[in-house]
Amino acid sequence: MNPLAKSPSAKELRGQAVRRARIRRRVLVNLTRAALLVLFVGLWQVLASSETIDRFYFGEPSGICSKLWDWVRHGTSQGSLWDQVWVTLEETLMGFGIGVLGGVVLGILLGRLRFLADVFSPFIKTLNSIPRILFGSVFAIWFGLGISSKVTLSAVLVFFGVFFNAFQGAREVDRNLIANARILGAGNAQVTLHVVIPSALSWITTSLHVAFGFAVTGSIVGELLGAQQGLGLLIFQAQANFDPDGVYAGLVITAAYALAAEGLITLLERRLLRWQPRPQRSDAGA
Repeated sequence: MNPLAKSPSAKELRGQAVRRARIRRRVLVNLTRAALLVLFVGLWQVLASSETIDRFYFGEPSGICSKLWDWVRHGTSQGSLWDQVWVTLEETLMGFGIGVLGGVVLGILLGRLRFLADVFSPFIKTLNSIPRILFGSVFAIWFGLGISSKVTLSAVLVFFGVFFNAFQGAREVDRNLIANARILGAGNAQVTLHVVIPSALSWITTSLHVAFGFAVTGSIVGELLGAQQGLGLLIFQAQANFDPDGVYAGLVITAAYALAAEGLITLLERRLLRWQPRPQRSDAGA
């Protein structure tokens, strides 16, 4: 052992202990999640195999796996499974992008300009009070059964959640920060870009998690109302044929890419907000 080697300080030892505790907690959380999932699926399979529940209505995990494997190997009645996944994913991403962009721009704009907020407030509140799923039928009439009606429905579902968060984030900006920026000679555009948007960013990124779920909902519901391709159409046809395994198989695929997108949004959120100080966590919550 090198006698000149520097021994770690108490602060470094404490930091290492905290990191080990976080790793142990993360492993425990993931193992518990996996155990709950295995328990749920196993119990479902046992109940279906023992005919405690009717497989005709509830399906069974092994049947879902068989259906997924059949779709992967032989495709679906509409063509390749990957084509159906891509159609729905394309609708979701386009609707998500358009809805987020529109919600952020209008939210920040109306949050900064009180006159415009007062003018448009009753119209936005009226549209928000209408069950937005109903717009799916309207958009199917306007744009047909192609991709446009699904993208529009997804964008509308995403827009309102992002808009209200961006609007509130713009309104909650510390007035002292704006005043200091004014004193330093910043104009309206500079205040918006360098003060308002960074301050509202945590509000906006928080809304993205829910917004992507709305984008998926818009795509699937739009396809259920009428489509030529997509996972929603597969689910609708499985339902029409009294095939619960097909319905669940479509839901599993949808949930898989929704969870993947959730992970990417979380990474994006951490990257965008890494300039913010991290909240201190107590040892009990570590």
